[in-house]
Amino acid sequence: MESETNLTNHFLIAMPGLQDTNFFHTVTYICEHNEAGAMGIVLNRPADLHLGDILAQLDIDTSELENGGPRVYVGGPVQTERGFVVHSAGKEWASTLQITPRISVTTSRDVLDAIAHGKGPEQSFIALGYAGWTGGQLEDELSANAWLSGPASEQIIFELPAERRWEAAAKLLGVDLNLLSSEAGHA
Repeated sequence: MESETNLTNHFLIAMPGLQDTNFFHTVTYICEHNEAGAMGIVLNRPADLHLGDILAQLDIDTSELENGGPRVYVGGPVQTERGFVVHSAGKEWASTLQITPRISVTTSRDVLDAIAHGKGPEQSFIALGYAGWTGGQLEDELSANAWLSGPASEQIIFELPAERRWEAAAKLLGVDLNLLSSEAGHA
């Protein structure tokens, strides 16, 4: 894969006309993109869960969490029982993939235990499931105008409320999604 087509550490922003219920009006953070495919975490689909709900199922002490802890998100339709923590880099956990020098994703239980006890990463985003594409599939969807793509922003991932992330990610590209038609056209 040529470097200019690698979308690791980019946002995928669903075009207004994308009707797939898994991705309607979503912004997805791409954690890995190579010849074999792509993997990302949807950033703006809050689940009806908090970290404390998951920790209780894992028999991890939740006594230090306030109000059940941080919100958990639906990260995508693949392996929805598997947890992913996108977080600020700095400390390595048992299963961590460093995406950039400043952002990592961890799938091991130890990071959840650390977050529960106030010893986790400075910033984190917790999701169940992920979005996945086979080799060439994402490129085909981009060619079909299903997505916009652009560089990711830590501020959008970690600080912005979920309901504002989709439009904010598009604004990084200078795009106002409210002005786009839901009809795709090809020249």
